[in-house]
Amino acid sequence: MGNIRSFKELRVWQHAMDAAMRVFELTKTFPGDEKYSMTDQFRRASRSVATNIAEAWRKRRCPAAFVSKLNDAEGEAAESQTWTELALRCGYLSYSEALELDGVFDKILAELVCMIEHPEDWTVGTNRSPRVAASPRPRVASQSRRSQAHHKESVR
Repeated sequence: MGNIRSFKELRVWQHAMDAAMRVFELTKTFPGDEKYSMTDQFRRASRSVATNIAEAWRKRRCPAAFVSKLNDAEGEAAESQTWTELALRCGYLSYSEALELDGVFDKILAELVCMIEHPEDWTVGTNRSPRVAASPRPRVASQSRRSQAHHKESVR
């Protein structure tokens, strides 16, 4: 992992940002009647990949939360691949554009899966010893005596 101090240094985040910008550029040519459907959804999904990676980075003190956000990013990348396929089938993307985007999201998915499968390489503070809980409240003497008496009766 090295000494990464910011999510912006993560290659997977950089690739996700590049993919989101590529989607933004390509969807500029989509028909106007797709503005509030395909164009908006495609852009939203592609942007969510990078934003979920950034959120995961800030949650790396808790491995479960870290992995959960990476799973969200993985889902958004797969959704972006589906929008790529739909745009190709509708004739809004050329075959080469769709192939390029699909390959970029495949690479992002592979990077995310590696992080998900090995969160211990990315999370911080997980080697600390757990906090010791405060001592339980002392029982009232009468409760303790009753408990002892009950125990003696049940043993007989």
